Amino acid sequence: MTLREAVEGTEYIIKAIETDDEEMDAFLFSLGCYTGESITVVSHLKGGCVVSIKDGRYNIDHQLAGAIIV
Repeated sequence: MTLREAVEGTEYIIKAIETDDEEMDAFLFSLGCYTGESITVVSHLKGGCVVSIKDGRYNIDHQLAGAIIV
């Protein structure tokens, strides 16, 4: 399942990042979003979702959310 289908408020463990775009992969890694890290969807928005990774909250679009497998 990707973050697009994730339930709000539930903590998940990232199983994989599926993207061929190195820039997107590097961006997610800079946020602390990598395999084995926990992630929580705070809320789903029209253009994406708000996620909590470590001590930060980030707004990511549907393309990024679809690349994160939990």
